[in-house]
Amino acid sequence: MWLTCSSIGRKFVMALTGTCLVLFLTFHVAMNAVALLWPTAYNSICGFLGANWYALVASMGLALLFVIHIIYALWLTLQNRRARGTDRYKVTAGTPGVEWSSKNMLVLGIVVLAFLVVHLIQFWAKMQLAEIISHDPASWDVVNGAPAAPEFGTLYIQLAFGCIWTPVIYIIGFIALWFHMNHGIWSMLQTYGWNNDIWMKRLKCIGLWWSSIVVGLFVLQAVVFSVLAHKNYYTTDMALQEQYSEYWAERAETLNEELTARFAHAMKNAPEDGDRNQALAAFFTSPECAQFVAAAKTISEAAAKQCPDLTIPAVESLAQSAADVEQSIEYAKSVMPNQNN
Repeated sequence: MWLTCSSIGRKFVMALTGTCLVLFLTFHVAMNAVALLWPTAYNSICGFLGANWYALVASMGLALLFVIHIIYALWLTLQNRRARGTDRYKVTAGTPGVEWSSKNMLVLGIVVLAFLVVHLIQFWAKMQLAEIISHDPASWDVVNGAPAAPEFGTLYIQLAFGCIWTPVIYIIGFIALWFHMNHGIWSMLQTYGWNNDIWMKRLKCIGLWWSSIVVGLFVLQAVVFSVLAHKNYYTTDMALQEQYSEYWAERAETLNEELTARFAHAMKNAPEDGDRNQALAAFFTSPECAQFVAAAKTISEAAAKQCPDLTIPAVESLAQSAADVEQSIEYAKSVMPNQNN
């Protein structure tokens, strides 16, 4: 096949996947800008791009592009080394007309890949992947002493950039990305056929400006995120607290409704000729009630820590329900032995 059997075909695949990745980086830096200017809108976008089928398809497609780009990069590098033979051992540092980034694209790519792994661990694994695996707050990462819902990217910005080493690693990764993009953009456009003497200078200028703007914005965003995270902005801003409170209020209402439905079901299915107190005791000593109390405490504690300046009626109602159920559990345990006798 032409795309795999010829050098030109392999370069075309590299250019095509590289174009998609450059466009994704441009989109990503724009999305990060939303996190700086409108953090609540950024959380809404994160919720929209959560574990929905279209977001999962896009994530898998993006991952496939990265894999293909890396495989073809290694393939072309090995091909070029075989073609040069022993010439590759000659000193080429001063070779005229050959840029440093051009000779070190593989090394730069490895640095960018290592940075990408760190970024995925800090964000994707704790957001989209966590949402796929479980909806239980007990399994989520803790931010400011409370579980952070996967849809709240601002809390994971707080978690990541609250660490001193994060901006250092990011800036190193961004520098490698700049060199890689700067060479890659004009190289891929050249592969598409824009390789005459007039366009070569223009392509290099386009590559320089595009990569500089994108990477410069990434660096600026990393610095600002770090400053805001160390000021605990993402856990103290009132607009964000209101957004977090809406989430926990919804979970509190859902949990209360589930308990009410389970209680009604248990009473409906109790034996008509049986002791009602025994049916009540059996319900309150069931595992579901203990799970309800544990979940209610998690929601109440999370809301108190992530929304310290707000009062959330639904969460307060849930906390009262949990206290009542806990009392009923203790009472049911004390009367169950007597009823069994």
